[in-house]
Parts: sequence; C-alpha cells; structure tokens
Amino acid sequence: MVDALYNEQILELAGGLEKNDRLADPDASVTVTSALCGSRVKIDLKMHAGVVSEYGQEVRACALGQSSAALMKKTVVGQTPAQIHKAAREMRAMLKEGGDPPGGAWVGYAVLVPARDHRSRHASVLLPFDGVEKAIAEIEKRSDPAETVA
Repeated sequence: MVDALYNEQILELAGGLEKNDRLADPDASVTVTSALCGSRVKIDLKMHAGVVSEYGQEVRACALGQSSAALMKKTVVGQTPAQIHKAAREMRAMLKEGGDPPGGAWVGYAVLVPARDHRSRHASVLLPFDGVEKAIAEIEKRSDPAETVA
C-alpha cells in the first residue's frame, strides 16, 4: 500500500519542487505546520484585482507535502479566493470523505488520491491549502471590504 502512495507521479512532483522560492515583497506571509508529522510550509502571497498574482513558498515536508506544494505553485496564480476555497473544500472531502478530487485548474491534485487511505498524511497534503487560505484571510482583513472578492 505504501508503494501506491509514493507512486512515480508523486515522487516526480516532489523531486521537481524548488523548496525555497520566497517572494521579496508579499502582501501576506504565513507559516503553517502539521502538528502530527512536523511538515512546515511558509507561504508568500500577492494579490491584485481579486486574484493571486504571485506565489512563493519554502517547504519542509514529506514527499506528499512537497507534491501538494508543487501543485499549488503550478495552479494558484490567477485563481480567486472563491476558487481556492472551493478547491480546498474538495481536497478535504477527497481525503476525509472519499470525495472526488478537485476539477478545473486543480485537476492535477488527483495524483494525491492514494493519500486518502493514510490519515496521518492528510495534514501534510493540506498544508499548502491551509497556508494559502490563511494568507488570503490576512490580506482580506487588511483590505477595503468593498474591494474584497469572495
């Protein structure tokens, strides 16, 4: 079962991740850590006109967390907070309730379906989503409510 979890696609994504590509001047910078496994992701985010315009990260995680972070890096720029929140809900449902993987721009996350059978890995897979949602909340808290896009 572990072999199916760490399949070639997941290992390829993890291996191709630039583990430290922080932004110089982010609108928000947050750190999220999994209490269960110790994985940690620092997220830098910039938003413009209601969409993510730049994304940076520093990743210290297992191959699953690295894969999820690599997918986030490829997908999040150009997405609205609503699209990100929807994808995060779908990822949580995929892992915890056996739901379908996210669709649309987020379809690449289907590679992480094998993680649903490994509860101890869920937090690491979800760290990039947790971090991006936390960064969005910080940006929205500082923004003019009339400019905030849900």
